[in-house]
Amino acid sequence: MKKYLTILLIIVACSGDSESLGDDQDSGGDDNQINLTQYQIDVINYFKDIALGFEFGTASAITRKWKSPLKIFVGGKDSPALNLELNRIKDEINNLAKDGFKISIVNDSIASNYYIFFGSGQEYAQIYPNLANYVANNWGLFNIYWSSDNVLNYGHMYVDTQRANAQEQMHLLREELTQSLGLGKDSEKYPNSIFQSSWTQTTEYLPIDRELIRLLYHPEMKIGLNDIAVEELLIEILQNE
Repeated sequence: MKKYLTILLIIVACSGDSESLGDDQDSGGDDNQINLTQYQIDVINYFKDIALGFEFGTASAITRKWKSPLKIFVGGKDSPALNLELNRIKDEINNLAKDGFKISIVNDSIASNYYIFFGSGQEYAQIYPNLANYVANNWGLFNIYWSSDNVLNYGHMYVDTQRANAQEQMHLLREELTQSLGLGKDSEKYPNSIFQSSWTQTTEYLPIDRELIRLLYHPEMKIGLNDIAVEELLIEILQNE
């Protein structure tokens, strides 16, 4: 039986009030892009599709990212396969980030700022009761929080190990953790992208996915940029490389 499910993103901002989302998928026709390849232009457009705001909620459509290390504590049902995959994803992200950001896995929950739960949706909802209405139709969820200056500082997610098969679990782990970096929106572009809005089972990043992670965690990337400002900065970064 074919399964239909929606991967739901729940966002809570520590900073309080925020604006409605916006999404500009156009390159804007900036003359500076004459020095860019078509692929670089596609990267800029996809970055603006994915990295500005979030799919749900009322967070403003600006760049956000972690400035401190992301320290993961894993709980729930022990899964050697998922732990191995988590380490693989961690290493891939760490190799792409060049601004000092790193992900690590810690054994003490007190030392963590990000919690990954492997188990059923019902068990996850027992820990986070406000998500009880969402787990029935979602095999993976993530929540991230940020400070008043839009710096990400805490988060949690779950992978349903009862309803999802092994490959689906690995896909969910990669998708939810990657979106927790501040790449929180989905898109219909690029069917095999980890940010694809339709249900997929991909367990690898496309080259363009890697570019989005690399550019968000580039030393020159700033927090709080809207679509116009981030386009200008991305053009500058790519032209100088």
